[in-house]
Amino acid sequence: MRLSVTYRFTWRSLFSISILLGWVNLACAQGKTLFKSGDLGYACFRIPALVSLSPEVLIAFAEGRKDSCADFGDVDILMRRSEDGGRTWTYPQRVADFGALQVGNPTPVVDRTDSHYPEGRLFLFYNTGSASEQQTREGKGRRQGYFITSTDAGRHWSEPTLISDTTHYDRFHPTKNLDDRTLAYAPGHALQLYYGPHKGRLIVPANASRGPAQEEFREYRAFVLYSDDHGKQWQRSESLKTPSSNEVMAAQLPSGEVLMTVRIQNSTERRKFIARSISSGDYWDSEKRAEDLVNPVCQSSLLYVPEHQKLYHLGPNSETARENLTLWSSMDGGYGWQVVQQLNEDFAAYSDLAYLQSNALAVLYERFDYTEIYFNLITVP
Repeated sequence: MRLSVTYRFTWRSLFSISILLGWVNLACAQGKTLFKSGDLGYACFRIPALVSLSPEVLIAFAEGRKDSCADFGDVDILMRRSEDGGRTWTYPQRVADFGALQVGNPTPVVDRTDSHYPEGRLFLFYNTGSASEQQTREGKGRRQGYFITSTDAGRHWSEPTLISDTTHYDRFHPTKNLDDRTLAYAPGHALQLYYGPHKGRLIVPANASRGPAQEEFREYRAFVLYSDDHGKQWQRSESLKTPSSNEVMAAQLPSGEVLMTVRIQNSTERRKFIARSISSGDYWDSEKRAEDLVNPVCQSSLLYVPEHQKLYHLGPNSETARENLTLWSSMDGGYGWQVVQQLNEDFAAYSDLAYLQSNALAVLYERFDYTEIYFNLITVP
């Protein structure tokens, strides 16, 4: 899809404007519903993702589900952009579709280290599906993974690039005996490394099922895809050993360690797991239950803010229901977590986080029984 525009800001000019305006726009920014069931001919919007290109420029993504809130069906990815710190937003635009089938799990990240794109290049990863998740687990469908890129804050996008042909070992891959089946990225933002020997590496959290379907989704394993050449080639990390490890998000600490928060897809686990890698995501050195991070089997978001020297985790704080959306923080590298604030007491499910400036975090999350995807700014100490 190509978008026409009559003006264009550069990243440098946008950053200069943000410095001049400072907190003016942030103070004016208000909570806003960005995607609402029934709008634009979509029965439901789900799976939010958020990325900040500068203190002023934010881009929000969501799945637009045509006929119902079901995961599989005619599903597109839509985008809205803000150039004033979340105060106003562009009209929703479709950026990816797969005909009458499924395209989902929007996973954005900005590559800020490619010398060919000194002002940054925005990646959006997503996966397609030709059958429902259960049918795919049974070997009756196929999942594939792609990315598109933009060098002008999402106004124009490249053609899709297929990456699962070398990283997803399904029955169409030369290594047929591995028998990968489902495939899903994140969802939520991806990661670029800023510390250590692999500075600049792009990391896309993911999970896949392998072999016949098992009880409690025990055939699922989480992992990451990574690229050290700005997206030209992709490799797949070691998979986690934890059965039922499913939706994941990643962050990096100044020590260079990469962390993933992991959803465990079974009927008994009510805590997040945290996986750690000192090899920039090649291998996983530990996989442990995070006793402080209560979760009712739901995606949640993870973000490290260097200016705060803190990790932040956002997700439902309940063992039984998707409700009580809560922000936690950690100052010891994710070993211990403290509640910062509760954002609501009602229904809340999938979410994403982005850092703007000073003590402002941008949040995007599902609320009101999946009928809205809501944006807001929150202040943290």
